[in-house]
Amino acid sequence: MDDEVLGPIASLREAARLLERRGGQARRAQAFRRAAEVLTSLDAGERAEVDARGGWRDLPGIGTTTARVIAEAHAGRVPAYLADLRASDGPLVAGANPLLAEIRGDLHTHTAWSDGSSMLEEMALEAVRLGREWLAITDHSARLRVANGLDTTRRLAQLARIRELDAGLPGFTLFAGAEVDILNDGSLDGEPAALDPLDVVVASVHSTLALDADAMTARMVTAIANPRTNVLGHCTGRLVAGDRGTRPPSRFDAEVVFEACRQFGVAVEINSRPERRDPPDDLLALAAEMGCLVAIDTDAHAPGQLGFSEYGAARAASVGLTAARIVTCWSADEVRGWAGRGR
Repeated sequence: MDDEVLGPIASLREAARLLERRGGQARRAQAFRRAAEVLTSLDAGERAEVDARGGWRDLPGIGTTTARVIAEAHAGRVPAYLADLRASDGPLVAGANPLLAEIRGDLHTHTAWSDGSSMLEEMALEAVRLGREWLAITDHSARLRVANGLDTTRRLAQLARIRELDAGLPGFTLFAGAEVDILNDGSLDGEPAALDPLDVVVASVHSTLALDADAMTARMVTAIANPRTNVLGHCTGRLVAGDRGTRPPSRFDAEVVFEACRQFGVAVEINSRPERRDPPDDLLALAAEMGCLVAIDTDAHAPGQLGFSEYGAARAASVGLTAARIVTCWSADEVRGWAGRGR
């Protein structure tokens, strides 16, 4: 890969992916994706004209670094910036990571339809590149306005687009899903018309995280018992690092919540984002001990973040979980059957 020469657009996108993969550089990665979009809007003749006059920096949305990458790639060379990123890339987790090879898909991802950075197509193609067999798109529900959550009209429009893309990806399955807010009373955010046609639903608490333990337990159990819930997302809501600062975990009776997950066949998410690492180690061990299903999810908001599954796979192995208990290690048909149970 080190000596592979790509075109300017592919070089920009690869640089963005490698930046995203390491986390903490979202703005820089987005600058590369914006530059790729600018180039995509030009035809070959226009690109040749701009290159001939050395005018890449004059285009809106293209800065000094991205202009240099474009020029070097246009000249048939591996851009120095990209070469450096490739040289520094490697496993996110040191040592053996045996469960990683068992992962077939991801049940929690976001796109530019809500608060992600990339379009559906880019997320799907990156999953294919990683060797995944399927991917669920789970953009936020309407109540999370800060994340540009989808109302019913937009949800159904996205569903139609996902079905269209899925039909054009032979050998790969693109699931239509949603990450829906668990409201204070335990109900799910979203009208039946928006949720019923979906393949998978991740239910997560995003608000009133400091609710007292008894009320939070009842709230979560009510959501878990809902037939539409397939995955309990980032169960404590904690943040341990990152641009948003830190946040303590919510308080709830984990044994009661995980027993509800076990009884209703809802997977406890291992959220693989490095700033979340949710559930904490003690709760992950408890979920494993209690016999819960789990889902190793990336909560990816950009293509490069689909690689965060490395973190989740290592954590799953650390508590003795095997692929049989991890729904993201199942085939697309198995996931479809599990997610549609009781409906």
